[in-house]
Amino acid sequence: MKRAKFDLFMSLSRQRSVQVLIFLGFLYVLLVGFEVPFVFRNGFSLVSQDGFGTGQFSKSFVLDSEEELAEKEAPIRPLFDVPLQFPPIQSSKPERKIREIKNTLSSLVFDGSFVNMTSKDGFSGILKSAKEAFDVGRKLWKELELRKKEVGFLESKNNKTEECPHSISMSGFDFQGKGKRMMVLPCGLTLGSHVTVVGRPKRAHQEHDPKISLLKEGQFLMVSQFMMELQGLKTVDGEDPPRILHFNPRLKGDWSGKPVIEQNTCYRMQWGTAQRCEGWRSRDDEETVDGQVKCEKWTRDDDANHSEQSKASWWLNRIVGRKKPVSFDWPFPLSEDKLFVLTLSAGLEGYHINVDGRHVTSFPYRTGFALEDATGLSLNGDVDIDSVFAASLPTSHPSFAPQKHLDMSNRWKAPPLLDQPADLLIGILSAGNHFAERMAIRRSWMQHKLIKSSNVVARFFVALHGRKDINVELKKEAEFFGDVVIVPYMDNYDLVVLKTVAICEYGVHVAFAKHIMKCDDDTFVRVDAVIQEVNKIPENMSLYVGNINYYHKPLRNGKWAVTYEEWPEEDYPPYANGPGYIISSDIADFIVSEFDRHKLKLFKMEDVSMGMWVEKFNSTRHVQYVHSLKFSQAGCVDDYYSAHYQSPRQMICMWNKLQQQGRPLCCNMR
Repeated sequence: MKRAKFDLFMSLSRQRSVQVLIFLGFLYVLLVGFEVPFVFRNGFSLVSQDGFGTGQFSKSFVLDSEEELAEKEAPIRPLFDVPLQFPPIQSSKPERKIREIKNTLSSLVFDGSFVNMTSKDGFSGILKSAKEAFDVGRKLWKELELRKKEVGFLESKNNKTEECPHSISMSGFDFQGKGKRMMVLPCGLTLGSHVTVVGRPKRAHQEHDPKISLLKEGQFLMVSQFMMELQGLKTVDGEDPPRILHFNPRLKGDWSGKPVIEQNTCYRMQWGTAQRCEGWRSRDDEETVDGQVKCEKWTRDDDANHSEQSKASWWLNRIVGRKKPVSFDWPFPLSEDKLFVLTLSAGLEGYHINVDGRHVTSFPYRTGFALEDATGLSLNGDVDIDSVFAASLPTSHPSFAPQKHLDMSNRWKAPPLLDQPADLLIGILSAGNHFAERMAIRRSWMQHKLIKSSNVVARFFVALHGRKDINVELKKEAEFFGDVVIVPYMDNYDLVVLKTVAICEYGVHVAFAKHIMKCDDDTFVRVDAVIQEVNKIPENMSLYVGNINYYHKPLRNGKWAVTYEEWPEEDYPPYANGPGYIISSDIADFIVSEFDRHKLKLFKMEDVSMGMWVEKFNSTRHVQYVHSLKFSQAGCVDDYYSAHYQSPRQMICMWNKLQQQGRPLCCNMR
């Protein structure tokens, strides 16, 4: 009886278990049915497939605070496609939407109707040049699209290396042949390398317009000087090479009236601080170079009789046998029409120059220049060369191909744009072959947290190069890093203004930037300082910020001459120096609108052009002009906002100092 009741109880229990399981399964299916549409609706709304590249995006979401955005880095674009991942259904803060602009070509359009404009004020010439440059650029871009199969051939061609001889010798006849007066050092210099020059300074001659002294009309100066330079022949293409060392003895003196030796460096036509040796020995407390003083002493004209007395005293002391150390004052190491043997050697801390076996001067290495970059020795001026020898040269070949400076690593890729207005677009003007300069910026100030979080956007604006292999590498660089905008015209210095217009167009139509900064690829930018300077002005006010020039007049003569046809006015409008200035988005929108309507005047000096455009805008709406010397035009200054004429190595040095010491420090010297 008990067993029958137990079996009945177990049977009922099994039936209840089955019913519970059926009920739970039905409930699970019901819940899934309600949840799946919700997940898909919220998941796919984070990525607008129709919006990519169109500039139309939804803005109905909550943004993080400014502090949170600055600390949060935007995601890096993956090298390979990754599966789409859905975010959690519930989140305390919505994710920021991102968008990716895959087209590397600027949408700036220049058609023939520009040239058909009637121009009475001298601006038609640049329009014709621009049309021709765009026509050539379109052809180059089409060829570039069709040349993808030739990339492998171009790479193998570029990988060919020159031999690296341990020593090189040239006779005076070969050295001065064809007027080049240049010895090529294929692989540069290395520690311990030395160059010996045997020559003879020419006798002094009259000059009525010497560059080393100011004279009144009708006066002349007796001049005998020559320049020995180590140049970076392979670090540039189509530009003046940097002068890694400039050694300039002036036998008859200069404005000082005494014989002098001047040494310096020059990068992009910007000279550093000169080191002058004027006959006085460097102070004991002054920095030495490998234990050698920077300047040795020599007898001057004001103590000419001292030389004979020194010789007599020196021999007397030698005969008597005094134990006290005896010094001897030598004359200026170089004399007119007298043979000399000059040796330049590369030490651990700098260059050392000896003349006729005696140390004369030492010059410390300067940040931004490396021994391997010194690939040419030139000698010009009032000197006849008998022979030149270079020895202890490096036997391994460093890569001088500009594109070899690129580090194709994902960490340097530009973060994608956010689906919200950027606080600032920094448009960086660059030349096609400036691979090293762009890479240095990526490694330095483009690593700032405001740029990594995409609140500040930085892009390089580059025109097409005359060399097809450079364009191939440029296109690859643009596609990989995502931070290069190619403006489709043949690059020309007089047409740089077109890149400025392209920056405005990108800022208005792509980045939706509140403010736009223009700088050059040799400009170091303190991003946080620039943002703070801009935030001092109310948001609803138009602004023009930079190192502003007032009442400047065009130069009518010389290398940078501007003709009356190009600029008929006697004065320029107020304009900020080109290496670094900022405008508000309404000014940029005005510039783009005027360009699209073919009403924008173009002038070959892009910073003056910007001043002209802002002045026109200011006639209808007030613009706040903000002048600051901290947007440095000529190098680096203390507490800079931007610093011009910085080499790639100086860029890295300045970034390291900014990160390690927390304050802006220059890298002008060692």
